[in-house]
Amino acid sequence: MIRIKAVFPRRLLALGLPTAWGAMAITYKLTCPLAQQDGIEARAVSSAVFFAVGTGLILHVRQALLRELRQIRRVAGVAQSALLRPLPPRIDGLNIAATQLSADRGASVGGDLYEVIATDHGVRVVMGDVRGHGMAAVGTAAALLGSFREAVHDEPDLGRVLRRLERALARHLRERARDDHPAAEEFATVLLLEIREDGEVRALNCGHPWPYLVSGTTVELLARADPLPPLGPFPLPHELTAAHAGRVLPGEALVLYTDGAEEARDGRGRFFSLRTALAGAVRTRPGSPQMILRTVLSALMRHAGGTPSDDIALLILRNDRTHLLGTRETARPATSHPQPTTHLGRNGV
Repeated sequence: MIRIKAVFPRRLLALGLPTAWGAMAITYKLTCPLAQQDGIEARAVSSAVFFAVGTGLILHVRQALLRELRQIRRVAGVAQSALLRPLPPRIDGLNIAATQLSADRGASVGGDLYEVIATDHGVRVVMGDVRGHGMAAVGTAAALLGSFREAVHDEPDLGRVLRRLERALARHLRERARDDHPAAEEFATVLLLEIREDGEVRALNCGHPWPYLVSGTTVELLARADPLPPLGPFPLPHELTAAHAGRVLPGEALVLYTDGAEEARDGRGRFFSLRTALAGAVRTRPGSPQMILRTVLSALMRHAGGTPSDDIALLILRNDRTHLLGTRETARPATSHPQPTTHLGRNGV
């Protein structure tokens, strides 16, 4: 009842003001002696009155539309935050920085997805890229993220987590097909990582780019094995065994990304080199994930002219654990003052 009482006077006022202005203009035209005259001065006054009324109506409508747009954006922002929720700055000894850019103007999320969750089986990470962008891609990303957030706690094996994602995507595509939305060509690339206490990384990769490993001032791919097919077009193999993808030592970082980062083009059609940008960000000394993210994103936006043609997601995980089983003596110490997770906008700030 309180909400109804609050909204009704506001709507009544929104309708009442234009009506009152229109009534005043009509009353002036019908009853004012000056408005009945045909002289130049009388016509000038009448024109000024109607111009003022028309301008007021236009400004009123504009303000109403802006209020509605702000409200829609607030609601969309809440919904988008629930989908691609901000990550905490640290999870189980890992320092985290992440950002996502949507190719659709006015949207803060698109078809790219990521999540990092600490479980009894280790820190589990997903990075994915749904074909296309826009609302259809957002719906598919939501289905995959929802399944991942539930499965990582329930399934002790990473292969069974991937199997749950495959079933969730299949259900989502069937529902879209029932709603008369063709989904025959829909697919998603997905990278699943499991980072254990000793820094060992287990991975299952379905058509997604392998992450980069940043060690000191060196940047190299974490793995080079051929990935599985993307989720959607083809069924997964019967046996799904997570592969050993190496180890992340204290001070080293993993950089996960979607292909929009490396497919961004400049005015001459040249692709953006993420590896070169990462190497430049750590050329003089190792930096925090937040600093690396800002540096790389600024370089990417300059390269693409400020407007990405595809959705872009970047996720950096640095191992800040002080003691790992079987680590080398050359491992660098962890940073003692991590910064909050960074979610950057289009302009990199």
